[in-house]
Amino acid sequence: MALETYVVDSSTTRDLTSRERTDFWSEHVTSYQTRMGYRYPNTDDFHAGTIRQSTDAYQLVMFWSDTIKYTRTPGQVRHDPDEDYRLLLPVAGEMVLRQDDQEVRLAPEAGCLLTFAAPFEILQDASVRALILSIPAQEVNGRLNRASPLYAGLDLTSGLGRVVGDMLTGLHEERDTLTSGQFDAVSDRLVELLCMLAAGDDRPTAPGHLTDVERVVRRYVREHAADPDVTGSTMAQALGWSLRQVQLALQHAGTTPRELIREERLQLVRDRLRAPAYRHMTITELAYASGFSSSSALSTAFRQRFGVSPREMRHAGPLSVGDRAPDHAVATSRS
Repeated sequence: MALETYVVDSSTTRDLTSRERTDFWSEHVTSYQTRMGYRYPNTDDFHAGTIRQSTDAYQLVMFWSDTIKYTRTPGQVRHDPDEDYRLLLPVAGEMVLRQDDQEVRLAPEAGCLLTFAAPFEILQDASVRALILSIPAQEVNGRLNRASPLYAGLDLTSGLGRVVGDMLTGLHEERDTLTSGQFDAVSDRLVELLCMLAAGDDRPTAPGHLTDVERVVRRYVREHAADPDVTGSTMAQALGWSLRQVQLALQHAGTTPRELIREERLQLVRDRLRAPAYRHMTITELAYASGFSSSSALSTAFRQRFGVSPREMRHAGPLSVGDRAPDHAVATSRS
């Protein structure tokens, strides 16, 4: 199996002759975006550069250049189709984007989500430094329950928009310390929030999307059930979602963050009570090691859930195949 790769590289026109620079830039940008047109007001001494981060799933590029106009024509859209989206955010200077008979001025804290599946023009002057994140089309269309081009101006000055902007710049700033998994995980969360922002809503609405959130939350709780400090709020923060979003996804599945955390801790204790490797631990030690505040809290919740005490469960014998409750089992009682 091939290992996932995370690549960070940079390129500039600095070491090229003045005659080579515009040709290099046109070929360079096309190689990691798609076929476009490039119009250079001044071809004599063009300066530009990029810093690129990429995995098999996402690509983030910081770029800067002298004044330039990027175009994507109807012919290029037909002959070089590209259904993926880009999140474009200047971090310095201003850009003008024209697409679908609309014009928007982009500046720091004012980005946009645009499609390369429709013609556009992007004008920038020499003061611009900008980030552009390439996002697979299915990551947007699936979450927003749509398959049509999406074009939206995004206010990143406050609230959810500011979180999205901070995550994007943070991805770039931490480029040399991230792993492939970390880069993709943050990008996933960023796209999740971006879709919420673009939809003008504070929660996911599509049933399939709710199921995706639920699956990720369940996996996180299972992996962190033994942490006594895990709560709905800490879980949401760690995953890059709002508490309300997590609550809605679990509500859709018939449970709550509190119930899910308790259920996973009870399942963890039950598994450990029947595992020979944990025979040396007392019930009190197992309670603390599994996230419970005390042995009495464990005993009460355990008897309510399984009908026997932890001690009785321990004497019942080793765990057999099929004993563990399915992923969607939830505690039916409240502590």
